[in-house]
Amino acid sequence: NDGTRRGVKIIFADKGPGIPDVELAMKDGYTTRGGLGLGLSGSKRLVNEFEIHSQPGKGTTVSIVRWK
Repeated sequence: NDGTRRGVKIIFADKGPGIPDVELAMKDGYTTRGGLGLGLSGSKRLVNEFEIHSQPGKGTTVSIVRWK
């Protein structure tokens, strides 16, 4: 809850290889494994708030908020 707004916040975190270039990874069509390249950028378009923090060799954390 935020005042009169209600929503959901989800945090995804891993300790994988990280993303060396987050800006590049956020571009439509960018893929490292032959997919469509719409995962991160598509997710960002579906939510109201989107944050991503990544360190190569340490992992990635993505936080999203969708308000009703």
